[in-house]
Amino acid sequence: MGPQEERHEHSYEPGPAIPLVRLNHVSFQCTSVEESVGFYQRVLGFELVKRPESLDFKGAWLHKYGMGIHLLQRGLDLNTTPAAARLPPINPKGNHISFQCTDMGHMKTRLRDMALEFVTTRVRDGETVVEQLFFHDPDGNMIEICDCEKLPVIPLVDAGAGLANLMVPVHDG
Repeated sequence: MGPQEERHEHSYEPGPAIPLVRLNHVSFQCTSVEESVGFYQRVLGFELVKRPESLDFKGAWLHKYGMGIHLLQRGLDLNTTPAAARLPPINPKGNHISFQCTDMGHMKTRLRDMALEFVTTRVRDGETVVEQLFFHDPDGNMIEICDCEKLPVIPLVDAGAGLANLMVPVHDG
């Protein structure tokens, strides 16, 4: 098989429309469902909603902003250190969920008033500057608050770029 054929083997060909509508929920295991429910209610304004009665394990469902967060009680493990004592450093390049925000100043003040540790970063694209706040929930799941809607979503086909342009080396330091 020649190089030309190999490239086509991995190329994307649009097919029938995929019947997806939006993100429905994210799910997190937690050491204390009660503590995590309180965090998501107090910090992000989520509301507790009814879970199906058929679920036979401890957990809670929260909903707000058109999406849900499902919290699942983590089973007993050998590490009994409280989650807050073993939180990893806040790393904006790590896995996280992100919430669009209309008033970043308000969110910074809110997080400071709640004595939550957070990291602020900025993303620049030409004249556009997006602000991001990163922090952890009680179990170390990272959360981002941003004004990302400032950045237009431009399909790479329209931007004249390909996958090769995504593989830009990142230099820390």
